[in-house]
Amino acid sequence: MLTAPRLAAANRLLHTSAGLRALDNAFSKPPRLPQRTVRRLPTNTVVKFVPQQEAWVVERMGRFSRILEPGLAILIPFLDRIAYTQSLKEVAIEIPTQTAITQDNVTLELDGVLYYKVVDPYKAAYGVADAEFSITQLAQTTMRAEIGQMTLDTTLAERNALNHNIVNAINLASESWGIACLRYEIRDIHPPSKVVEAMHSQVSAERSKRAQILESEGARQSAINVAEGAKQAQILASEADKAQQINRAMGEAEGIRQTATAEAQAIERVAQAIRQSDGGELAAGLHVAQQYVEAFGKIAKESNTIVVPAAANDVSAMVAQAMSVFSSVSANQKKHAAAYTKRSKPSDEGSGGFGSEQVGH
Repeated sequence: MLTAPRLAAANRLLHTSAGLRALDNAFSKPPRLPQRTVRRLPTNTVVKFVPQQEAWVVERMGRFSRILEPGLAILIPFLDRIAYTQSLKEVAIEIPTQTAITQDNVTLELDGVLYYKVVDPYKAAYGVADAEFSITQLAQTTMRAEIGQMTLDTTLAERNALNHNIVNAINLASESWGIACLRYEIRDIHPPSKVVEAMHSQVSAERSKRAQILESEGARQSAINVAEGAKQAQILASEADKAQQINRAMGEAEGIRQTATAEAQAIERVAQAIRQSDGGELAAGLHVAQQYVEAFGKIAKESNTIVVPAAANDVSAMVAQAMSVFSSVSANQKKHAAAYTKRSKPSDEGSGGFGSEQVGH
């Protein structure tokens, strides 16, 4: 029973902040923790229908009796009891976020999703007390162990290999539980903020490095192309110069050949005209004398040093000298022509031998 002093003390306590907090804590509901939904076991009504993809474990007088498959099942009242119901469907459970340390001492926060299936209802019922809790804890410990053997870069790059190793480790440990882990997927990996900043800086530096390498390769290829172009241009220019020199030389040779042919034809016609006409030699001598006088007159114009003949003022003497030169040249030509004609005439053996001897002398 509350007395007056107790009521006064309670009023004073309610008007203080500590009292208000204590009262609020007393009447507030505690936070609800996420709990798994527990299926209610079916009761024994003698005739039962087992749903598809389920297995019911039946105990008789507290001991395992049999496993009921989907369909109609007959139970004995008071003796048979449905102790466990196992779902044979694939189940996905969420692995809570946990921390793990890599081989290079980087702390990571990871979470994932595990997919498992009951393959042996008997082992799942009697081999482990809480299969879902046990396999969740096993997945967490296995993931920490696997990540502890890998570096940060390997963990981020080879996520599939990490998932495969975790599945193998879980299947090896949960074989006696009648549970098969189908696959494990790491959902999120959260490195520390400083590590993320360092990774971003590394990526930026790597991209800058690639850009510089590509730019240098482009400049190198451009220089090579320019050098190849200059080389080809020089080769083509030299080929063109060579072809031009060959064409010029061929043109000059053809010009010299044509000039020589023309001069030979002119000389041949002059000689023929001289032989066939009366007084041709005198006309040729007169022409030679005229050229001699003209050439002598041009000497003073082309050079300061002049070689003057002994009788430079006697034109007749100069003409006579030119005619004597022409006469001696004509005599030599006639002599050679007579010798050539004599060698070309057919003769008998006696006269041929004598003629050969004379020509030889």
